[in-house]
Amino acid sequence: MRATGRRILALVTVTAVAVALSACTQRASEWGDGTAVIAGGGSTGVYFDYGSHLAAELTETLGVRATVEETDGSVENLLQVGGGEAMLGFAQGDAAADAVAGVGAFDDPLPVRTVARLYDEYLHIVVRADSEVEGVPDLVGKTVSLGAENSGVNVIARRVLDAAGVDVASVRNPQLDLQESIRAMERAEIDGFFWVGGLPTPGIQDLASDLPVRLLPVEQEWVNAVNDHYSDVYRTADFPAGTYGLTAPAPTMAVPNYLITSASTPDAVVRDVLRTLFDARSRIAVEVPAAALLNRRQAIFTAPVDLHPGAVEYYRETRR
Repeated sequence: MRATGRRILALVTVTAVAVALSACTQRASEWGDGTAVIAGGGSTGVYFDYGSHLAAELTETLGVRATVEETDGSVENLLQVGGGEAMLGFAQGDAAADAVAGVGAFDDPLPVRTVARLYDEYLHIVVRADSEVEGVPDLVGKTVSLGAENSGVNVIARRVLDAAGVDVASVRNPQLDLQESIRAMERAEIDGFFWVGGLPTPGIQDLASDLPVRLLPVEQEWVNAVNDHYSDVYRTADFPAGTYGLTAPAPTMAVPNYLITSASTPDAVVRDVLRTLFDARSRIAVEVPAAALLNRRQAIFTAPVDLHPGAVEYYRETRR
């Protein structure tokens, strides 16, 4: 009986492995040349961290050659995905809305679709703890990075300054990415910088552990004003006490973050990505806390950007 049982178990195991390998081969064959580039933002941000782990999971699970590439952020990610240079990318909801409408930083509408709403990103306006700057209006005449040129940070920073009554031209803007902003602040070369990212953003967390910082408050009326003039995708939010060493909650604004792909991406590929993304959520969250916020019920809310048809199929199939 025991020998028979072992033979049955071995047969089942071999069959299961064969089925798994067959499924992996079948899935990989639907990916064209079997490669996947993820546009992942700056190397010290959540996008890149999340993208790196997602690439590893796709490679391990599907047998594709998935890689993450460093970019300037949402706008560049959208351009790369829309232009076919990347299969997947991360993008702020406001920048994605501009992309499909062909406004703002985009001369023409881009053929991009959403795969999932991942988590909300928080606007960080970072200054040194000993800075004389107490609020956004105090940034007039200061050297403040509004983010890299082709970043979602740059989009939202300009909108908030305008809502707060601060002329963008009155701020000396060196257009630094997150890593460059952190280094410039450490060297006291800038008075502050804007950043939009998940909590905690690794680079800012590391900065705060070495150099005490403050986060400037974002007023409710500014959030309302931005929503009135642009896509209604922003909401008020708070940095929880303890984040980056804060002793009390700090008011700010949040914007949803999407995983995007091209409208031309095969439906089956998008389903594979989503299956891998949700199956790996807990593993990725160990290293990227924002990944724990992925929620199947909330993932579908990506208006005004349409979900990819493959994503619609996946969510319908897995609806509980």
